[in-house]
Amino acid sequence: MYLPDFDYYAPESVKGVSEMLLEREGSVILSGGTDLMTKMKNGLPVNGMAAPKALISLKNVHRMKKIEYVKGKGVVIGGAATCNDIAYSEILHERYNSVSGAAQSMAANQVRNAGTVAGNIVAAVPSADMPPILIALNAEAKLESAKGERVLPLEEVFAGPGRTVLERGEVLTEVVIPDQAMTGSAYFKYALRKAGALAVVGVAAALQMEGGVIKDIRVAFGAVGPVPMRAPKVEAFLKGKEATEDNLDAAADIARQECKPITDHRASEEYRRDMVGVFTKRAVKKAIAQGHN
Repeated sequence: MYLPDFDYYAPESVKGVSEMLLEREGSVILSGGTDLMTKMKNGLPVNGMAAPKALISLKNVHRMKKIEYVKGKGVVIGGAATCNDIAYSEILHERYNSVSGAAQSMAANQVRNAGTVAGNIVAAVPSADMPPILIALNAEAKLESAKGERVLPLEEVFAGPGRTVLERGEVLTEVVIPDQAMTGSAYFKYALRKAGALAVVGVAAALQMEGGVIKDIRVAFGAVGPVPMRAPKVEAFLKGKEATEDNLDAAADIARQECKPITDHRASEEYRRDMVGVFTKRAVKKAIAQGHN
């Protein structure tokens, strides 16, 4: 399949990108392009359009490619940082190795070299690997436009499969993992093959241990609901409890009931529910065992 004709622009600022999105009818952002180009080649709709008339590239907005630690703020991941940038970031390896691991579990190396964290988020694919672990770590998304900026909890960015709350002209410029007391975090996915496959089930956990007690915990699911989702019932059950096998088994049972899977060509609803329980227990146990993020 061939790409349809389109105009191409590469502004050097977020404001320039935003203004062009607002001015050019039928324009969309080009970040890594791994999802966008595939859709265009196959004649699939993009943002409700049969075919975009203009692609507005982020390649010249260099500040969006950084991964850095900002004291008092946390780890800042630029929206245009690639999945391999995240997978091999020394900062993330040191502070949140679970995030690097989630990035490394994605697709093939060529795709990770191009695909970006913002693209992985705003595509709003329920099976995406980055959102669950970022949500478990209480990450925030910074949205900028020519009109101003706003910051949202990452979980509030998603509106449904393929849909977000981003308004026209808004750009997801940063994902911030704030400084926190969590002592361990982990992400597990189950896919139909070892490399390059979409998650059939994804589970992330981040927790704070005090002695043998789970003082605080956040759990997030991927691929088992219309959007990446928190698991507040699992969290409420485990918070303040000892990390015993019985408690973890009970939490797994709660997770099976709390998720909202569907049956599709990759797995049945029943199978997904069972795997959510299995991987919830594994993620919590790994986060406990880490003793660090």
